Amino acid sequence: MPLRWKIAALAAATASLVALAVGVLVHLWTAMDIRDRAEMEATNTVYSAMDVYRRTGTLPGGAELDPADLPRALRHPADGDRRVAYDGRVEGNLGPSVWGTQRVGGPGSPVLAVRINMSPQLYDLRRLDASVAVASLVSLAAALPLAVYGAGLVARRLRRVAGTAARISAGDLDARTGPALGRARGRDEVTDIAATVDLMADSLGRRLRVERQFTADVAHELRTPVGGLLAATDLLPPGETEDLLRARVRDLRALVEDLLEISRLDAGAEAPVRVRVPLAAVVAEAVARTGLDTEVTVTGAPHGPHGSPASAGETGETGETGETTETVETDPRRLERIVGNLVVNAHRHGRTPVRVTVEGRTVVVRDHGPGFPADLLLDGPRRFRTGAAERGSGHGLGLTIALGQARVLGAELRLDNAPDGGAVATLRLPH
Repeated sequence: MPLRWKIAALAAATASLVALAVGVLVHLWTAMDIRDRAEMEATNTVYSAMDVYRRTGTLPGGAELDPADLPRALRHPADGDRRVAYDGRVEGNLGPSVWGTQRVGGPGSPVLAVRINMSPQLYDLRRLDASVAVASLVSLAAALPLAVYGAGLVARRLRRVAGTAARISAGDLDARTGPALGRARGRDEVTDIAATVDLMADSLGRRLRVERQFTADVAHELRTPVGGLLAATDLLPPGETEDLLRARVRDLRALVEDLLEISRLDAGAEAPVRVRVPLAAVVAEAVARTGLDTEVTVTGAPHGPHGSPASAGETGETGETGETTETVETDPRRLERIVGNLVVNAHRHGRTPVRVTVEGRTVVVRDHGPGFPADLLLDGPRRFRTGAAERGSGHGLGLTIALGQARVLGAELRLDNAPDGGAVATLRLPH
């Protein structure tokens, strides 16, 4: 149930309880007042009737001597003792009543009694109860739309805060709740939450800028000494030691280049150079550059002269496919970078066979390893983190670069796991 309806229901329940409590209190107070007035009237009437009887020997209207329906508790009052009692019996037009009695003489003399009927007052009490109930329902009907409207205002403000938090979580650190919400007059809890979200975004933005600047500074500082190391390896005598050092220096140089590329992507300094290229050929070339045993399959291609697909997939050292007439307008260097990183990541962290499928404007890279870890699928790849231990080791920059380059191309890169096992990376190029 949406929050606005929960708040409205709570307001309606509170109003109903208040109306019920007021109605019950009014009913009880009025009923007690009616009974007190009836007892006072019975006492005064008995006094007047006794005075008339003693002076004239006659009974005024409404007074009786030893009436048959007198309650048992009032049949034997003490001499001179004036008493009243409630009688809840209903007889014809007589409803609940109050009796007043007094003995007219000494012991054994008759009892003078009067009966005060409360039916008219109790009828008025029932009408008052009905009026209170109608007024409560009318007030509730008028207050409920106001409660819904007020709850809607709060819910809209909370949705705005939640939307801002979602944008920040998705990577938009420039998102803010806005001055109208974050610095509104008359601060309340929603305003405090909005201000806290803005402060959180500011803090995250500062930390991310520091991290990006640190990454760029480290990459630039390392580039020159690493280049010197690579040149120095050429001076070593040929042998196993020279090969080992050269391989490690090349790995270090590749890491520095990856860091520089990430710093450029973070800074938004990358812009694609778009040309029309055959997608299948670019993908095959990217796979071939990795030097890894990968199967490339092109589907949906025109048929050759013998009725077979002109670009049917072949499996080999580089998995190259035949030419296809499908062309796309993109930056081929960045596209090769994305496909190459996905293929290397699949071989490094997954298991063979690794397959690359090209269909239309979509490129799918799949391995048959343990798949992407759950936190990577939920939060996306993070630099210097490879995920689960079973995915192997590495600096965790390949997927980060692939996602960054995909954003530069305006493409969508989706990471998922196949139902029967294995990681699946799907790249969809824009039209």
